Amino acid sequence: MKLIVGLGNPGGKFAHNRHNIGFMALDEIHRRNSGFQPWRARFQGQVSEGRLGGEKVLLLKPSTYMNESGRAVGEAMRFFKIEPEDIVVVYDELDLPPAKFRMKKGGGHGGHNGLRSISAHIGQEYRRLRLGIGHPGDKKLVSNYVLGDFSKADQDWLDPLLAEIADQAGLLAEAKDSQFANKMTLALEPEKAQRGNKTASQKPDKPSKPKQQSHIRQARQNKPAANLPKSGPMADMLKKLLGGGDKT
Repeated sequence: MKLIVGLGNPGGKFAHNRHNIGFMALDEIHRRNSGFQPWRARFQGQVSEGRLGGEKVLLLKPSTYMNESGRAVGEAMRFFKIEPEDIVVVYDELDLPPAKFRMKKGGGHGGHNGLRSISAHIGQEYRRLRLGIGHPGDKKLVSNYVLGDFSKADQDWLDPLLAEIADQAGLLAEAKDSQFANKMTLALEPEKAQRGNKTASQKPDKPSKPKQQSHIRQARQNKPAANLPKSGPMADMLKKLLGGGDKT
């Protein structure tokens, strides 16, 4: 059993908040992948079982509010005996621009209260799908910003992002995080993906070092042009050195 957790706050008034993008992602996975059971209350949250790729998967949206998300995750993890590396947590990331995403395994909570709670209950070695929502620019504005709704203009990037996560969710379930990230980038940022492939395929060859030459070879390549003695001991020595003697 693999566990995919979306973070957010329960209730209609929070449904469209930036802080609830994790819930939105799980709702889209549930909607676009047939075979998932209807949502039901369990493990202090809303859950649905189904299959993604070749894996049996539990989708979990904690109903504990963001700050206590770890209670729900820990309960589901213990019941199914799931290892942390088989858990993916999907959540909002202030430090990424809107529409950007990053995959990461382990690490700190970065000030996110949902992650703080989960790490306190199950440790830090779970996998994370960070979804960028941007930053309001002032720390004092963060609370109102994350608890504010996405704007109509945000739908231009939000809908494609959530749809692509749902379409590639099988790779998440199978722990193929690099392939998941590549597919996402190819679909959402094709120009960036093409630049990356071009750069990788056109790495310049290392310049070859000039071959070292012996002093005699250098002397042969740099023969004196004039005023060489034509006879005598010196002439004989120069002929032997520079290769000017009679051939046998």
